[in-house]
Amino acid sequence: MRSEVALLDKITHYIVKRKGKQMRPMFVFLTAKMLEDTNDMTYRAATLIELLHTATLVHDDVVDDAQKRRGFFSINALWKNKVAVLVGDYLLSRGLLLSVKHKDYRLLEITSNSVREMSEGELLQMEKARKLDITEEIYFNIIRQKTASLIASCCASGAASVSEDDALVEKMRLFGETVGIAFQIRDDLFDYGTDQSIGKPTGIDIKEKKMTLPLIYALNNSDRSEKRFIINTIKNHNTDEKRVAEVIELVKKKGGIDYTVHRMNEYRDRALEMLSEFPENSARKSLTELVNFVIDRTK
Repeated sequence: MRSEVALLDKITHYIVKRKGKQMRPMFVFLTAKMLEDTNDMTYRAATLIELLHTATLVHDDVVDDAQKRRGFFSINALWKNKVAVLVGDYLLSRGLLLSVKHKDYRLLEITSNSVREMSEGELLQMEKARKLDITEEIYFNIIRQKTASLIASCCASGAASVSEDDALVEKMRLFGETVGIAFQIRDDLFDYGTDQSIGKPTGIDIKEKKMTLPLIYALNNSDRSEKRFIINTIKNHNTDEKRVAEVIELVKKKGGIDYTVHRMNEYRDRALEMLSEFPENSARKSLTELVNFVIDRTK
């Protein structure tokens, strides 16, 4: 990641020191290891994925005007938006150049499709946030694109690094997509304080006018006056702590949380079923644990 530009070196050092769980590269390595032995291409696939993921996080913080990331100041908070956008571009270009240098065109195709889907998913969510006309089908389409597509590309890239079997690569892509959907549903549940370690509900998604599965289910099972109250709160009173708390309680009362947990577990079980089709080895065992971690994590 070294650069001749001192500012860029300083910022990339800041990013690397504050790395997250690095869960996505784990999916790359474990998928490859489950199928065959990892190789240099596997490492390049994991590198490309992590650089791409980090670039999207830097850009997301600019879009969301977020001041914190993983408990530390975001790049845009410290160095302003212009610098953050350029740093995100730089991270992405380093990953792409690494793949081009080694002629890993299959990896480029997989990850480029992921970037396209992530962009479409984010824009679709923004469009629906304006109208609040999101259905359950649209919700799953949004999270499949904006979150699951990247985890799908992790597993597809891991498979592609050790095999030229298109059917196998697609099978692992679908596995990653299924896990990714469960991952995003888990994220959406955090907003309702469904875990003791989180404490009281945050209601951040409601304040940002994001229509998540618990809210969609509650709306579909509310009478006219309750629907009017929920929609009016999201549209016009989404910063009113008291009203947001009332919406959260209504979502719980209508069974939105229970339904969402049920759907999340459905996707988890589906992913584990896909894994069970492969011969048992240490990597498959670790992938199983990683799938369960996605569901059981507390942050």
